[in-house]
Amino acid sequence: MALADTERGAAPCGDSSSLFSEVVELNVGGQVYVTRHKTLVAVPDSLLWDMFSKKSPKELARDSKGRFFLDRDGFLFRYILDYLRDLNLVLPDYFPEKSRLQREADFFQLRDLAKRLSPRMSKDNSISEEISQSDTDEGAPQCGPSGAADALRTASVGGAVRSPSLDSRKSGYITIGYRGSYTIGRDIQTDAKFRRVARITVCGKTSLAKEVFGDTLNESRDPDRPPERYTSRYYLKYNFLEQAFDRLTEVGFHMVACSSTGTCAYTSNDPNEDKIWTSYTEYVFCRE
Repeated sequence: MALADTERGAAPCGDSSSLFSEVVELNVGGQVYVTRHKTLVAVPDSLLWDMFSKKSPKELARDSKGRFFLDRDGFLFRYILDYLRDLNLVLPDYFPEKSRLQREADFFQLRDLAKRLSPRMSKDNSISEEISQSDTDEGAPQCGPSGAADALRTASVGGAVRSPSLDSRKSGYITIGYRGSYTIGRDIQTDAKFRRVARITVCGKTSLAKEVFGDTLNESRDPDRPPERYTSRYYLKYNFLEQAFDRLTEVGFHMVACSSTGTCAYTSNDPNEDKIWTSYTEYVFCRE
């Protein structure tokens, strides 16, 4: 195999980088990436630079298919790789994972990237090699009466001061769905076992769902959905439907529609036995 021949080659002047092929396959937390070797060693003294220039392929962990394995966040690694390609990174309009991405940058010893991720970014969510002084000064409050007056005029609309967080929130729809069941026994009132929520699903735009639910959102069924796309495969880690309602209310959503379907079945052929009702219900919430 070509890979075996490459590994058997001698590194000139102690340089291990020649032991790697030009194109490298990585398995990062179960996500497969294919990139050029020079991309991985683009930042000197970083963890990837050390792995792929100072070590030999035999020293690195591999998965069952021979790909180099990194036990890190496979979703966020795409942004690490984007940064390494040209030392410039533009994040999506809404990106709630900045703190986690900063942690990944720290782990991979990309100090400049970690510094630029914390705490302030430019208005267009752009991370680049240069931060101009004007960008740095924009975030500072203006001194003097004219600066204060301009700030007040900007913040006030119709005599009321608007919250910046309210201005930045996106409008849109989120649909909450659940499949539940309950049992009605022969004595309808005393034997009723009410709703059991099996799973609370979330449908809507990916970025909006992440904004609203954050860490309570389980993305395992659709982990790589881009922020601008829509999904119906997310679900919540909540045990109660009302927890989702409370969260949506807190961030400015209100319910605009609801629909439900249900089926009934007996646990046995005896009509006197318990009836099991299974239902699927959707609640549509809107934020304008």
